[in-house]
Amino acid sequence: MKTRRFIIFASIGIVSAILTILIYIQKVDFFNAIDLKLKDVRFRMRGEVMPDKRVVVVVIDGKSINELGRWPWDRKVIAQLVGNLKSYGAKTVALDIVFSETSDLHSDKALSEAMRKSGNVVAGYFFRYEEEGQTAALELLQPSKIKVVRATEDVKEVPIITYPNVELNIPVISEASAGSGFFNILPDKDGIIRTANLLMLYDGEVYPSLALSALRHYMEGEIMLDIAGYGVDGLYIKDRRIPVDESGRFTLNYYGRQGTFRTIPATDVINGRLQKDVVKDAIVFVGATEIGIYDVRVTPLDPVLPGVEIHATVVSNVLQDRFLIRDARVTALEIAFVLAFPIVLALFLALTRRTLIALVSFAVILGMYAFINYFIFTHYLLNLGVVFSLISVSMTYLGSEAYRNFVEERQGRFLKKAFTSYVSPELVGEIMKNPQMLKLGGEKREITVLFSDIRGFTALSEKLTPKSLVSLLNQYLGPMTDIVLKHRGTLDKYIGDAIMAIYNAPLRIEDHPLLACGTAIEMIKKLEELNTAFREKGFPEIDIGIGINTGDAIVGNMGTDMRFDYTAIGDTVNLASRLEGLNKIYGTHIIVSEFTFKHYSELPGLTPRSGAGRTLNSKLMFRELDFIKVKGKDKPVIIYELSDTSNEAIVKSFEDALSLYRKQQFKDAYKMFQSIVTQYKDKPSRIFAERCKEFIESPPSEEWDGVYVAKTK
Repeated sequence: MKTRRFIIFASIGIVSAILTILIYIQKVDFFNAIDLKLKDVRFRMRGEVMPDKRVVVVVIDGKSINELGRWPWDRKVIAQLVGNLKSYGAKTVALDIVFSETSDLHSDKALSEAMRKSGNVVAGYFFRYEEEGQTAALELLQPSKIKVVRATEDVKEVPIITYPNVELNIPVISEASAGSGFFNILPDKDGIIRTANLLMLYDGEVYPSLALSALRHYMEGEIMLDIAGYGVDGLYIKDRRIPVDESGRFTLNYYGRQGTFRTIPATDVINGRLQKDVVKDAIVFVGATEIGIYDVRVTPLDPVLPGVEIHATVVSNVLQDRFLIRDARVTALEIAFVLAFPIVLALFLALTRRTLIALVSFAVILGMYAFINYFIFTHYLLNLGVVFSLISVSMTYLGSEAYRNFVEERQGRFLKKAFTSYVSPELVGEIMKNPQMLKLGGEKREITVLFSDIRGFTALSEKLTPKSLVSLLNQYLGPMTDIVLKHRGTLDKYIGDAIMAIYNAPLRIEDHPLLACGTAIEMIKKLEELNTAFREKGFPEIDIGIGINTGDAIVGNMGTDMRFDYTAIGDTVNLASRLEGLNKIYGTHIIVSEFTFKHYSELPGLTPRSGAGRTLNSKLMFRELDFIKVKGKDKPVIIYELSDTSNEAIVKSFEDALSLYRKQQFKDAYKMFQSIVTQYKDKPSRIFAERCKEFIESPPSEEWDGVYVAKTK
């Protein structure tokens, strides 16, 4: 029996590993994106490391702007910067700036002469995707192109990024430079910069990045390129190989957040305030970091890293040989981990039948893998993937637990759950009266559905510990559920922090719209009490949205013969859910559909008031909000805000403004809505004021029927 169990669990581990390898080979974007995020975590865990001291960043920062005036400066000032850097002993100066337009002729000449005299300035430019615009004079780019020293005969197309246009420095500056390079920085799909493109194609020639061109000057060697059938095979400066992929992308090994490199304000250089050897024999990058004039880049370690420091990172990585390695050996090791760890876990799981011990074994194996992966990354700079071994280990654990639960413990679990899996307290009385309710099936019935949801729950959950979050939810859901039951509703289900309740099922209730609306009002009142208690306990306050709809739905037991629940399905339920979400758009708490309002208005005791407002027993107020087509629905519905505190004057003014809005008298409507906002801080009026502004600028067609199409759920 033990041998059979070992074989079964080992097989689960092997199958999990094979499936993971198939996912790995297919390069599924979803898993690759997760892998990149986990690699980012490694950087943050590692923290800062020291970059090469020969790399210095001179910044046009707040201090420099305050002393020398607004950017752009006169080019004579840049000329002074270039000259002083040379006199301080800088070996290479790379400008993360482009001078693509002429300014004062004397200033242009001064900068040109300073660059020519220094003989160490690498100019920056950038490529454009736009077809129209400046077309580069090829003679200005030719000196910086890369020499292809070897290419196989089967090369037909190189997968290096190609641009149709380029923004160059003016000729007098380009010709005075000691080289040039592009400073385009391209992020990954999620907006994070993890690689730098060192090569780009333009007009059939390969050109280097600013960092690569600066290295060429600093190392006093030519850039050489090997091309194979699949793309770039090798990139060299003198005898140093720079690891890039087939497209010429270089994986950045970041050092830290902004300011990790030795950073000097440009004004200190221009005004001669540097110590003697600060930039001696250094490669200096000059770029802007002052807010409003520099390009902020998101990196794994810093969401606001100046682009100039990314160029500096490339150069420092090369000078230190601090490359993140990802070659065939790394791939082989990655696959070995995908195979080994799940099999080891499977063998551990085969030795135990206890769920807790199995969970601990799973956690230990995951922790062991994470430690080994991180150790290899920090000590050997191997850029191993993270997610795929985690996937194979997780699949092994889930597969093993599934086998244990659904095969080994199937009979016991069936008997244990026979009575608890489908009987809820809300249905006990009805089941006792009618045992046939335990059979599958449903009926069509008019019901009222209520959905409530906590606003910003994801952000809230990130602020609290799991224990505090569970405590807060319990303290919220308990009273809210009591309110539902008090108003003779049926708690259908909890959906995370959301509540779904139905009225008029399974028990028939005549005034179910009234009871649902009463539930919503009492929920909002109870929320105020709960928030007071939350503040005293140090919990954040919460806000909720509620949607209510009335209509036909299928109600009954849904599921299988072994497990089913009493619930409701249909468009009526879906619309109630959508209405709850609309509160985020209008800044309201309770929104009901025209169908609920119609039933409500027909109940005895309804007293109409002027305007769109309607009240029952002077307690509840309905305000017509909009004529809207919710996401996923073709037919528009009228929606109402429900409140017991609405100011009748607001409701009346809102109705008048809404009437003008629907008549396409947007200027007059805008004034009225804006007046309501100014006087009462009314959130729905603010939304309509913004719509009126849009329609004033771009009027709808004459056939416009006033319907607003919701773009989100």
